[in-house]
Amino acid sequence: MSQRREISEDGRELLFDHGAPYFTVTNPDVLSVVTEWESRGLVAEWKSNFGSFDCFTNKFVNTEHQERESKKYVGVPGMNSICKALCHEPGVDSKFNMGIGKFEWLEHENLWSLIGLDRQHLGHFKGVVASDKNIASPRFTAITGQPPPLDLSLAPELVKLHDIPIYPCFALMLAFNEPLSLVPAKGLSFTNSKVLSRANCESSKPGRSSTSERWVLHSTTEYAKDVIAQSGLEKPSKETLSKVGNEMLQEFLSTGLSIPQPFFMKAHRWGSAFPAASIAKEEKCVWSEKKKLAICGDFCLSPNVEGAILSGLAAASKLKGLIRTL
Repeated sequence: MSQRREISEDGRELLFDHGAPYFTVTNPDVLSVVTEWESRGLVAEWKSNFGSFDCFTNKFVNTEHQERESKKYVGVPGMNSICKALCHEPGVDSKFNMGIGKFEWLEHENLWSLIGLDRQHLGHFKGVVASDKNIASPRFTAITGQPPPLDLSLAPELVKLHDIPIYPCFALMLAFNEPLSLVPAKGLSFTNSKVLSRANCESSKPGRSSTSERWVLHSTTEYAKDVIAQSGLEKPSKETLSKVGNEMLQEFLSTGLSIPQPFFMKAHRWGSAFPAASIAKEEKCVWSEKKKLAICGDFCLSPNVEGAILSGLAAASKLKGLIRTL
């Protein structure tokens, strides 16, 4: 649920939800949480037209109004507004720009010691929650060059976390001076495209600036895998991102929808976009009662925002039970 702030060459501020474009809700527990967020102005329903575009026939299919589909929610004024608000809840002491390099279990004290990526000691804690699917994965080492922060041998429950499979994605952020008037939907899925999976109009969402028309395109998993196979897991170079951006834009332009050239374009690699497995469908989170450690996220239950919320609620429930016994 990320939002990216960019500045165009002429000094305009451009905001993009370059991760999850929106989320839907089916679970009553999640709906209760989202309704409360909505009452606080943190989320709103995105009421617009959504549809699908067939790149083989170059035609739209199933373009219909929001009322015929499940409600689509977005954060206001950006998808990251919910996480920002959670960080400022009473009793929460948030620290940013701080990566955890190692979780160390102190057996005699029955405490966790957390050590930063810079080897700085960050304190002792009675309980820990983590929501990073790469916390114990070899993928962490491939990207950072350092061993994963969490040693799986610390608790038998943690073995599920070893190398959770993921589907990668590339996101392309575009800004146009004029509306894309021949595109009848503000949220699109693509069929028969090897490059594009989705396109969403950022500026049509509630609470967004409409001074320019902004779109985010998401690549297919297969396209992203091919690029990463050639370029590696390290941070992609400017040349790689430029090539990806041009290829994704060309696929968008080739739809025959008279799409103009954008005045701003930037590609982003979303390397661990979607978990390809659910590791705790019954429990909804990974929990070590002895070590007071909860691991939660969309990779536990279902690969979407609702799955992440449900998993977080499960981890919170475990911790609340723990606090009552302290």
